[in-house]
Amino acid sequence: MKMLLAGGGTGGHLFPAVALAEQLLREQPEAEVLFVGTRQGIESRILPRLGFPLRTIDISGFVGKGLGAKLALLPRLIRSLAQSRAVVREFNPDVVVGVGGYAAGPVLAAARLLRYPALIHEQNARPGLTNRILAPWVDRVCLSFEDTAEAFKRVPTVVTGNPVRTALVHSHALGDGMPTLLIFGGSRGARAINDAVLDTLPELESMRGRIRLLHQTGDEDLERVRAGYRAVGWDDGGVVSFIEDMAAAYREAHLILCRAGATTLAELTACGRAAILVPYPYAAGDHQTDNARALAERGAALLLPQSELTPQRLGQLLRELLPDRELLTSMARSAHALGRRDAAEVLLQQCRQVARKK
Repeated sequence: MKMLLAGGGTGGHLFPAVALAEQLLREQPEAEVLFVGTRQGIESRILPRLGFPLRTIDISGFVGKGLGAKLALLPRLIRSLAQSRAVVREFNPDVVVGVGGYAAGPVLAAARLLRYPALIHEQNARPGLTNRILAPWVDRVCLSFEDTAEAFKRVPTVVTGNPVRTALVHSHALGDGMPTLLIFGGSRGARAINDAVLDTLPELESMRGRIRLLHQTGDEDLERVRAGYRAVGWDDGGVVSFIEDMAAAYREAHLILCRAGATTLAELTACGRAAILVPYPYAAGDHQTDNARALAERGAALLLPQSELTPQRLGQLLRELLPDRELLTSMARSAHALGRRDAAEVLLQQCRQVARKK
């Protein structure tokens, strides 16, 4: 099989696509995979390191821009569509998979115009604009959440779950070492979480030297956060802009402080880790709060709204949770029970069914 995977921009879109590609090559080593994204997206940094080929197109997002800015982007949209047609013709895939993000739009449109089989994988409970617009043009939409089918009434839908990378699928018991808190706000970081952690460090003074912090800040916040750690006497050795080996980070972590995006929750439940979830309050339809509540109600996580993310509240939770290995183990088991570790395999089956139309 030759599979073209289009989209990215953020880890939430890219990493499920990587998981799907890994599953295909594991089942069919002679298969060919090609990613299409943009130079500014996370894919341009991650995919070469993973050994996956990437072609880029010249496109950026329309959402949140005024009419004038949108009109100014039209030449780029036309150019990106021409670039996408050339890539699709040259690669001649058996199936084109859109994984979300604005790079998926021109590629899926080109696949439609050239009559190639195509499907969409929607990671979130509330679909993004690109996928909503392009859904009628594809053969199938694969979903992470059953309720999302309401947004795609004019195209066949299948619930596959959200694939996670191979290294994250295997569960690991909590380690016996120093309690470790893993902090991240997504592949680009989260300013609100970074600020909250810096403000909370004085509240954790009694735990300094007895807990370990592994903190992914994003590129823009790295130096500021490192300086904030040093200013209050904390070791900044675990503060990095981006964690390359997330599987190792999850293995080392006893507790995770993070957002509640669909891909993040799929990873938490696949590997089985307790979490304090701080939903991004401006996500479409506040869907991250719904995501977080689903885990919290099952004892797998604690839901902490950003409006309540104060140093006192966060400090209290960390002082209570990090030393309590029994509670963390119970939460980790609950999270693991919610994981859908066959999602990549199920999604690949759907890709093969669609590819038969070629």
